[in-house]
Amino acid sequence: MPGFDFFSGQGLVRPDITAADAESMASSLFGITGTARELGSQQDRNFLITTTAAATAATTAPTGDSAGGATQRYVLKVDNPAFSAAELAAQDAVMVFLTERGMRVPQPVRGLNGLSRQHWHATNATLVPVRLLTFVEGPSLEARGYLAPPVVRALGRLSGTTSLHLRDFAADGLDRTLQWDLRNAKAVIDLLVRWVPAEETRDQLRAIADSAAARLATVASALRLQTIHGDITDDNVICRVLPNGHHVPEGVIDFGDLATGWLVAELAVTAASVLHHMPDDPLAALEAIVAFDEVVPLTEAEITALWPLIVLRGAVLVASGEQQVQIDADNDYARHRMDAEWQVFAAASAVGWEEADAAIRQALGRRRHTGAEHTTVPETTVPMISALADGDYEMLDFAVTSPALADGLWQTTDAEWRLAQAALARRGAAVAPYGQFRLTRTPPHSRREPDTFALFTEVFLPAGSVIVAPAAASVTEIGGDTLLLTLAGFGLRIGGIVSNLVPGAAVAAGEPVGVAGPVARVTVQKLARPGLTAPHFAQASRAAAWATLAPDPARLLGLAPQASVVDPAIELARRGAVMAAAQEKYYERPPQIERGWQELLIDTHGRSYVDMVNNVAVIGHSHPRFTRAVSDQLALLNTNSRFLYSALADLCEHIVATSPDPILDTVLLVNSGSEAVDLALRLARIHTGRSNVVALREGYHGWTSASDAVSTSAFDNPFSLASRPDWVHIADVPNSYRGTHRGAGAAGEYAADLARMLADPDGPGEDLAAFICEPVLGNAGGVVPPAGYLARVYEQVRARGALCIADEVQVGYGRLGSHFWGVQQQGVVPDILTVAKAMGNGYPLGAVLTRRDIAESLAGEGNFFSSAGGSPVSCVAGLAVLDVIRDESLQQNADAVGRHLAGRLAELAERHPLIGMVHGLGLYMGVELVRDRDTLEPAASETAAICERMLKLGVIVQPTSERQNVLKIKPPLCLSRESADFFVDRLDEVLQGGW
Repeated sequence: MPGFDFFSGQGLVRPDITAADAESMASSLFGITGTARELGSQQDRNFLITTTAAATAATTAPTGDSAGGATQRYVLKVDNPAFSAAELAAQDAVMVFLTERGMRVPQPVRGLNGLSRQHWHATNATLVPVRLLTFVEGPSLEARGYLAPPVVRALGRLSGTTSLHLRDFAADGLDRTLQWDLRNAKAVIDLLVRWVPAEETRDQLRAIADSAAARLATVASALRLQTIHGDITDDNVICRVLPNGHHVPEGVIDFGDLATGWLVAELAVTAASVLHHMPDDPLAALEAIVAFDEVVPLTEAEITALWPLIVLRGAVLVASGEQQVQIDADNDYARHRMDAEWQVFAAASAVGWEEADAAIRQALGRRRHTGAEHTTVPETTVPMISALADGDYEMLDFAVTSPALADGLWQTTDAEWRLAQAALARRGAAVAPYGQFRLTRTPPHSRREPDTFALFTEVFLPAGSVIVAPAAASVTEIGGDTLLLTLAGFGLRIGGIVSNLVPGAAVAAGEPVGVAGPVARVTVQKLARPGLTAPHFAQASRAAAWATLAPDPARLLGLAPQASVVDPAIELARRGAVMAAAQEKYYERPPQIERGWQELLIDTHGRSYVDMVNNVAVIGHSHPRFTRAVSDQLALLNTNSRFLYSALADLCEHIVATSPDPILDTVLLVNSGSEAVDLALRLARIHTGRSNVVALREGYHGWTSASDAVSTSAFDNPFSLASRPDWVHIADVPNSYRGTHRGAGAAGEYAADLARMLADPDGPGEDLAAFICEPVLGNAGGVVPPAGYLARVYEQVRARGALCIADEVQVGYGRLGSHFWGVQQQGVVPDILTVAKAMGNGYPLGAVLTRRDIAESLAGEGNFFSSAGGSPVSCVAGLAVLDVIRDESLQQNADAVGRHLAGRLAELAERHPLIGMVHGLGLYMGVELVRDRDTLEPAASETAAICERMLKLGVIVQPTSERQNVLKIKPPLCLSRESADFFVDRLDEVLQGGW
C-alpha cells in the first residue's frame, strides 16, 4: 500500500508536544522516568530522555549504546501522524536489520504493553505515534566547521556501506512520496519556491533547478532503485572522536526518510551535506564521492546524474526550509538550519555541470563514454598564425621554475608583458603555452588555491598580424575582441583580435578570421564541445578536470603540445624509491616546493605559502644580493681553506665583530651545525683534558657521533636517554612552563638540581669537561630559560674547571630581535659558541667562535681544515648574510615584527583555550597547544592536524618539542607584518573553524 504522499497535503507541521509531555509519555508508555530535552526535527518531535538504571521499567531492556551504567539515555520520537503504521514499522525493522549487519544504529524499545509503537493524545486531541529508541552516544558532524579529507571520506564510506546493506532490505511502507525523495525534487521546488521571500532569488532558484532537472532527465530512466536511508548527512551520523580532534562518522541515526529511491540519491544527499562546511571549496565533496564509489561502484548514468542531484538537494533544502519556518513559526531547528542550507545550494550551483562532471570522473578515474573522441583535431589543419608555422617564435616561460622571473619579477603586474616584449625584439612572435602553472598569477597571501593553470595558449605578436581558421568552421559568437568558432565537434575561442565576421558566417581552412588587436595578445582556447564556457585559468585541484574540457590547442597553432606535471605525488614516489625511509618529510601529501622568495615558498602549481619554519633562510629565500655574491665567487674560485684568499679572513673578522664579548676572538669554520657542535665538544675535551659533558634533557644538537651523543630529544631518538654514552650526563631542562620547577624561584631550583648532580659521586665529577645547551631552548619550541638560570649554571661549571658551550645554531644571528646572540639575552658569556644554519642562508656553513687559548689547544692534535666550511664561496655566502642583516635591519625587523606577532598570539590565546603558552622572543617563538591548561596534557595529534590544515590555507608551520605539541615559529627575518598577520589570521580561522 502506498505510504505518505507529500503532494496530497499542504506541508507537515510538527505535533504540538512539550518537554513535559515527553516525560509523561516516557513514564506512562515505557515505564521510564527521566528528564526531557527537545532535539531538532523538521517535521516530527524528538526528545532526549535522560534517566538512571534504577528508574527504568521498560518491558524490554534497551540495547546498544545506552545499555549498562548508571545513566541511560533514549530518544523519544513523536512521529508526525501523517505517516502510516507500515512506514513506521519499516523504520523499526531496518534498525534491527542493520544492527544484525554490524552497523551502529539506534534500536526500538518496547513499551509497557510489549509494543514498540505507542500512541498519545496531543494537546489538540490528535492521536500521535510515539516510539522510544536507544540513544547512540557520540557527537555528530553538524556543529563542526571545516571537515578534513579523512572525515569526508569516512562520511562517504559510511553512506556507501549503508546503501550496500539496504540493497538487501525490503518491507511494506517503503513506497512513499516524500519531499526529500530526489525523484520528486523538481515538483517539490515548483510547489514550494513561492515561499522563498525575494523574487530575484526565487527566479534564480527556479532556473538552476530547471537546468539540473533537464540534465538529470537524460539519464533518469537508467538510475538504480533500492531502499535508501535518504538522509545520511552531517547531522545524522554519530562519530568517534580521534585524538587529533577529527570526528569520524561510524553510526547512523534518524531513519524517518527511509523509502525506495535512487541509489545515487543517497550519495547526493551525503555529498551535499559537506558543502556548508567548506562553502568556498565545493569539490571537497569529491572525497565522499570517491569513498562511496569504493564501496558501491557508480554506473555511468549515476555519475552523470550526481552533481545535478546535489544541486537539486540544495534547492529542495532551501525551498522546504523557507516553507517550514513560515508554517511552523516555533520551529527553531528549521530556522537555525537555513543559513547552512543556503550555503549548500550556493556552493553546489557555483560549479558548472561540465566541470563538476569532469571533476567527478577525474576523481573516480572514469572517462566519459561518448562513442567518439570529441576533441579530435581535424586531419588537415592550417596553422593559425604564420610566424608560428615558420618557426619564427620564442617560447615564454611563466612557470614557477622560470629563471626569467628571478629577483621577484614575478610579482610585478607587467612581468608577462616585459618578457614578451623582450622576446619580440628577437623573434616574430612569443608564445606562452597551454598548461603552464603561471608564477605570474601567484598572489603572495591567499587562503585559497590561486587560479594559475593556463587553459589556453597566448601568442604575443605585432598588432595587425593575420589569424586564420585552422579548419572549416562557422562563427558562433562575436563580441568585443573575442570570436567563437565551431569546428567539427569542438569549439575554438579566440581573444585579442579584431574581426569583421558576423555570427553564422562560414570560414574555410586558412581563411582569415581577424587580425591581432592593438594590445597584440592573442588567446586561443580549444573547447571540448561547442557552446562550452571555460575560464582562462584554473586551480591546480581542478586543472586535470578542466584539461579534459579545454584541451591543449597547440596542434591547431602548428605547435607541439607542452607537457605539464600536475601531481607532486610522482616526485614523492621518486624520492621514496632512492632514499631511506628515515628521511624526514613534512606533511601527509606534501606540495612540491620549487621556488622561494623572501618569506614565501612556492610549489609547482603556483601556490605560495608563508614560510614560518625556515630559520636557515635567515635573510629570505633567493635574496638577489646573496645569489649574485655566491654566483660571482663561483665564477672566480672555489677551493679549500688551506689556500690563501681574502674571503676567509673577511668572514672571520665580521663574525668576531658580532661577538657577545671581545674575549671570543677566534673562529673555526665548518660545514654545518652538527660539525660545529662536534668541534666545540672536541675543543672542550682537548683543552680541559677531561671527558664528561653535561647536556640538558630534551635537547637536540646534531647527527654526528659526538653531537648526537649530547642530543637527548626522545622525538628525534626514542631511546636517547637510555643510549647515551657514559661520558654524557643529563640535567633537567629548565622549562618553567611545564617542567619540574615553575614560578618565580624556578631558576634557582633548576640550578640547585644541577649543583646536586655535579656533586653526586655518580655524576660527572672531576672529569667534567663542558656544559652544553641552547641559550633559548629551540627544540622545546623557543622556551626561554628562567632569568638567571644560565648565569648560575655557568658559575657552577666554571668553578669545576669546565667550559660552557652555547649552541646558537638555531637561535643566534639576530633572530631574537633584542639581541644578536641568545647568550646576550641571558646575560652570560660562553667559552665556546656554535653557529650554523642562518650563517649561510642555506649554503652549508657553520662556525665555532671561542677564545684564542681554547682554539690553540687544537694544534696539539694536528692540523684542522674544512673542505667546504672555509671555502671562498662559503665565506662569500657568510659575508653576504651578515651584510644583508645589517643593511636591511633584519635584527630590528625581527624585534618589531616579533613583538607584533607575540601580541597577536597572546590575544589569540585569550580566545582559544587550546593555546597553553606562547614561548620565545623575536622571530623564534613557539605556540604550545594543550588539551587542558591545568594538566598541560599535550595536544600533539591536534598540532599535527592543525599544521595540515594551515598548509591548505597557505601557511607552512610544523610541530616541534619533545611532545610535538608546539607550533614552531622561526621564519626568515624579513618576515613582514602583513605575513605575520596572515599567519595569525589563518591560525585563528583553524582554531575557530576546525581542522
